[in-house]
Amino acid sequence: MSKLDELIKELCPNGVEHKPLDYAFDILAGGDVPKEFFSETRTNEFRIPILSNGIEDKSLYGWTNKAKIEKPSITISARGTIGWTSYRDYPFYPIVRLLVLTPKVKMSLKYVYHFMKSIENDYNVPKVGIPQLTKPMIQHIQIPLPPLPVQEEIARILDNFTELTAELTAELTARKKQYEYYKNKLFSEAEGIQAVTLDTIAENCDSQRKPVTSGSRENGDIPYYGASGIVDYVKDYIYDGDYLLISEDGANLIARTTPIAFSVSGKIWVNNHAHVLRFDEYATRRYVEMYLNSIDLTPYITGAAQPKLNQKNLNDIKIPLPQLPEQQRIVDILDRFDTLCNDISTGLPAEIEARQKQYEYYREKLLTFKEKMS
Repeated sequence: MSKLDELIKELCPNGVEHKPLDYAFDILAGGDVPKEFFSETRTNEFRIPILSNGIEDKSLYGWTNKAKIEKPSITISARGTIGWTSYRDYPFYPIVRLLVLTPKVKMSLKYVYHFMKSIENDYNVPKVGIPQLTKPMIQHIQIPLPPLPVQEEIARILDNFTELTAELTAELTARKKQYEYYKNKLFSEAEGIQAVTLDTIAENCDSQRKPVTSGSRENGDIPYYGASGIVDYVKDYIYDGDYLLISEDGANLIARTTPIAFSVSGKIWVNNHAHVLRFDEYATRRYVEMYLNSIDLTPYITGAAQPKLNQKNLNDIKIPLPQLPEQQRIVDILDRFDTLCNDISTGLPAEIEARQKQYEYYREKLLTFKEKMS
């Protein structure tokens, strides 16, 4: 029998009391910060964070010299990222997009934090005007409150899961920085090599592209590609092999929130929003893909409202291309980093996802109690 089982058997064998949130907490909404107490940057005088809605470090709004919340508390995002829950153990000043829970009774705040995380996607906020979570929407939420030792043991178990996930996330961040460093270093070292253009090293297959409206597509299992990846699955194909697709138009050419060059293999259909290139060697295709995704393409893009990378401008991009063995060496190095940083089946993202699912499973299990009848 685990320590938690022993505590439950000893302290609450017949269930636990469920109390409304406002029984255990004062619930207050953030407010505006007076201009004389606000700074956009941290200074010796203004060192207390002003917190808004937003996930993790994106919740930092500015700095002040006057804390409104002094003791450990829980914040819940009231707008935008509605429901996002954070544990705060430092003084801060909340603004209007936050709800703050400060305890009125003795409890494990970390226990309550994990409970609120378990319901952060369940708030029924009306989709009218500017959707907003308010105190009346949460004050009657029933929360199980077992004896304090049980709360503390549950918090300890769940904290272990979140700490491991945080460690893995920090490692992933470090590996991504390392990946960017080596990518920039390897490509900068190639800058002294004679540059080539895409039309001299690849066959352009754009003429075979064929857009099909959504209403005319026959459903199937063949990927239908557009400017930024798969947009549908269809019954037939127009390409079969290994290709490099490069975005021809769309806002992502400027925003670069997803790669503008991506390798595809097998039977595919491509519309007229992505260029289609075929290479003789895998290493060359992958090298070009990585290089294009690492450079600023703004000089080659036309149109402000509708950004476009036409075929002529695509062919004008100068690519420093070393000999094939060196291409392969660079690709091998960067592929290993890419797998570690981005592969959702084998890399760190897969391990982080597995740990998160494990945490959610045990959270659900540990926070479910039979209600004690009075």
